[in-house]
Amino acid sequence: MIEVKQIEDIVKQVLEGLSNQEAPKVTVNDGKNGLYEDMNDAIEAAFIAQKEFVKLPLSERGRIIDTIRCEFRKNIELLSEMAVEETGMGRVADKINKNLVAVNQTPGIEDLATAACSGDNGLTVEELSPYGVIGSITPTTNPSETIICNTIGMLAAGNSVVFSPHPTAKKTSLKTIEIINEAICKAGGPKNLITSTVSPSIEQANIMMNHKKVRMLVATGGPAVVKAVLSTGKKAIGAGAGNPPALVDETADVPKAAKDIIDGCSFDNNLPCVAEKEVIVVDCVADCLIENMKKHGAYQLTDPDQIQQLVDLVVRNGHANKDYVGKNACYILKQIGIDVDPDVRVVIVDVKDEGRHPLVLAELMMPVLPIVRVKNVDEGIALAVEVEHGFRHTAIMHSKNVDNLTKFAREIQTTIFVKNGPSFAGIGVGGEGYTTFTIAGPTGEGLTSAKNFARKRRCVLVDGLSIR
Repeated sequence: MIEVKQIEDIVKQVLEGLSNQEAPKVTVNDGKNGLYEDMNDAIEAAFIAQKEFVKLPLSERGRIIDTIRCEFRKNIELLSEMAVEETGMGRVADKINKNLVAVNQTPGIEDLATAACSGDNGLTVEELSPYGVIGSITPTTNPSETIICNTIGMLAAGNSVVFSPHPTAKKTSLKTIEIINEAICKAGGPKNLITSTVSPSIEQANIMMNHKKVRMLVATGGPAVVKAVLSTGKKAIGAGAGNPPALVDETADVPKAAKDIIDGCSFDNNLPCVAEKEVIVVDCVADCLIENMKKHGAYQLTDPDQIQQLVDLVVRNGHANKDYVGKNACYILKQIGIDVDPDVRVVIVDVKDEGRHPLVLAELMMPVLPIVRVKNVDEGIALAVEVEHGFRHTAIMHSKNVDNLTKFAREIQTTIFVKNGPSFAGIGVGGEGYTTFTIAGPTGEGLTSAKNFARKRRCVLVDGLSIR
């Protein structure tokens, strides 16, 4: 039988041997500007970078983010042009505005507010700390905007980020990531804080979502991608679909409402998920609204046969035909034999009282706007709630009646509710407040910012620093 002393000697020898060995080094295939052939390497590089990043003072994080903002501004026009050329969707001028608001109005380290309470038993502090590596899935509709917005918020919270961009916006997305990494290195930050794979795909996204070193997932896209991240068991934020209704009652400033609706609906050819997707109007002001819409770039389609052709063109199996998402109104009309001036911004269709019309029910994400007439505001509120499909994303109302505004806001329960303005006011464009391109309705975070990409930690000092 081995005596206790012998066992102790053996253990001591083993431990001494281990202490003399060098710790195994984690290596990854070297990527350029955060871009790797294999997603596993991208994740490993981001994991290593985050360990270095979290050692920096908060002020250094802020300085790195300021440098990112500065360098990104120099490339906004390039990235906006690339996105339109690569995806075939949207308008360059509007994408420039979207990129500007993303880089200028996304909160940074100032969003990380500390909470504290003190009393007879001492002091308790709650602070926001990083998760580590965040995996972010980004869409084709707002490629550079979502990446810059998420980057600022996620880095501010102390994380590194692995992006899985939509393959149809690969060039724009990867160029954005390159620019950000160059800015980080210019500021003296760790390389590979932002990484991705050079060949984004569903397979690579699945690797990212299930990798053990990715501690949090953030998905910006449709219901399928949100469902996918929620099924992983990780902490997940889902920014899903919307079908925002714009409700106009008889008390509205109708000429202003018409301009605001066209401005919001036509912005980047209706690609933003906040944009007006259908109009519901009290019948007594409907004709006035339509006439004023036509003064601001709307083309009204009235022939029943042409309306049916339009429906057949843009709706497929109850969903938007992807071939026409984000296309110009004149291009869409040309497909059904109608030539109009390029200044036409939106195709409007008075579907009368057909609340179940295909153009109303589908989130089209193109400048095609159905208009539904209702008898009164209560009928309008009920219909708006129905056609929003419970996504709880965005709703808009034009009214001077506070009671009507209040009732609709309570009934619709959307993350964003815009009163008497274009939809984009809800994300800080012409309205107060910060911006984001990751609006988490399904998981409840709302307009995400740095505080949503950090976890709360409590530090308790018992019987100390209470000096009242």
